[in-house]
Amino acid sequence: MSGTTDKIKGAANEAAGAVKEAVGKAFGNPRLEIEGAAQKLKGEAQGAVGNAKEAVKKIIDKA
Repeated sequence: MSGTTDKIKGAANEAAGAVKEAVGKAFGNPRLEIEGAAQKLKGEAQGAVGNAKEAVKKIIDKA
C-alpha cells in the first residue's frame, strides 16, 4: 500500500470514528463511544504510517 493510500484510509477511519464517538455520546452508548475513539486512533496511526512511507520514499528517491 502506498503512503497516500494509508493516509486516505486513515482520514476515513478518523472521520468514521469521530461520528461513532459523537453518536455514542449523544445516545448515552458508552460502547459505541469507545468504539469510535478506538477507530479514530486507528486512523491516526494509519495516517502516521502513510507519512512515514512517503518520507522513506523521498529519501530513497534522493539516493
